[in-house]
Amino acid sequence: MARCKKMISIVFFTVLILLFISTGNSIALAKTSNYTYNYDVYGEAVSSPNAYRVSAYLLGTNFDIGAFRDPQGLYVRGNKLYVCDSGNNRIVIITVGDDGSYSISDIITQVTIENAESALNYPMDVFEDNNGDLYIADTNNQRILRLDKDKNFIMELSKPVNETFSETAEFLPTKLVVDKAGRIFVQARNVNKGLMEFDPQGDFAGYMGANRVKVNPIDLFWKNIASRKQRAAMELFVPTEYNNVCIDDRGFIYATNTSSTTDSVRRLNAQGDDILVRNGIEDPVGDLIKGTSSSIEASKFIDVAALENDSYVCFDRTRGRLFVYDSQGNLLYAFGGVGNREGSFLIPVAIEAMGCSLFALDSRTGAVTRFDLTEYGTIINDALTEYKRGHYDESAKKWEEVLKLNGNYDMAYIGIGRSALRTGDYATAMKCFRVKGDFANWSKAFQQYRKLWMEENLRWILLILGALIIGSPLVRGMRKLIKEVREA
Repeated sequence: MARCKKMISIVFFTVLILLFISTGNSIALAKTSNYTYNYDVYGEAVSSPNAYRVSAYLLGTNFDIGAFRDPQGLYVRGNKLYVCDSGNNRIVIITVGDDGSYSISDIITQVTIENAESALNYPMDVFEDNNGDLYIADTNNQRILRLDKDKNFIMELSKPVNETFSETAEFLPTKLVVDKAGRIFVQARNVNKGLMEFDPQGDFAGYMGANRVKVNPIDLFWKNIASRKQRAAMELFVPTEYNNVCIDDRGFIYATNTSSTTDSVRRLNAQGDDILVRNGIEDPVGDLIKGTSSSIEASKFIDVAALENDSYVCFDRTRGRLFVYDSQGNLLYAFGGVGNREGSFLIPVAIEAMGCSLFALDSRTGAVTRFDLTEYGTIINDALTEYKRGHYDESAKKWEEVLKLNGNYDMAYIGIGRSALRTGDYATAMKCFRVKGDFANWSKAFQQYRKLWMEENLRWILLILGALIIGSPLVRGMRKLIKEVREA
């Protein structure tokens, strides 16, 4: 009997240990999946269902072309994915099939210029224009190559001969985009005057969109009273250089920089003015940092991708996270991380969008990670798309579906409020904005509600005012008359 009890005890504790291990493993797996979160109106991180899921990893070894080595650039045009395999001095073009298949369509390692082969040397970016012409930032060769759709050489852009560009400086193009007019905008290393602009013929036209300089008033004060030698030792107040660019379907250029003293992401028009809308509770800066600990490093965006519904994705170099913002600058959700886990990165370098899918590049692992929308993310995406099309009632219905999946999602309430504001239901808009503390939009809804109420009740207001204006002397006259009659 005692032996039987001992055996039962051993089995019981074994089962408990196995359950504990099983539970621990499930928690670890939950953490390694694409952890998604947002920030509430108080700036606190709130977890949410995953908006994106990892659907594929693309490696050079998958295609029997050897591993990607230190890749630095990524570009999407149609169903073609361009990978700048910088360490291997080549550009790999991958065709993405509708069925989820992937195949190599071309590999560019050299170009023929005047009957001579010229090899690429650490290419960092590539761009295809509407005519199919290909532009390559051949960084270590200090040039930009333009090829036609058959990869035939058209022209080469080299170091500009201009007084604004130092004769001793190297021309190291790292990123580029081309607008519909054929103008080429280039980010070059060690150039902080903005994007370098070249006309369609390849002539240097100047700079556009330089970063703003934000000066600490205390530093400025000390610099004004310091000696010449002390001022020379102080940090200069100069703009920071961009680190990546992309262009949307309307020709606006998104640019990022890793500085924490200026705007992390900007949207530039043809004049170089920043027109990015920042109507969110917080500016699009990535993670909201609390406290002053030096160990907490701020988010630094390394790339940005514009989506079809005017939202955009910023890739955080510091924490390996992707931050998705709507057209107003509201954070929709963030996901990803640093590490070897699924959906995480070691050294993030580039992000691109192919329809609703995202492709993220890690230079350390040499892997391209594909993310696809989940059901939750699809509904959010549809709500934004319907709003952009002017279908405000349909957009509100989509946001209501989102609330069924995530009742704590502030953006759903704000989305319903924005749709109600557009359709003239100001009372509903005020209620939604007030619930989630969006007082800027609540004020807009209240102004319209007050105006509408005044218009609907103006007749009664005028009648009451008229009665008060006319009735007051009449009442005084009647009182005077009654008083005189009584005295008589």
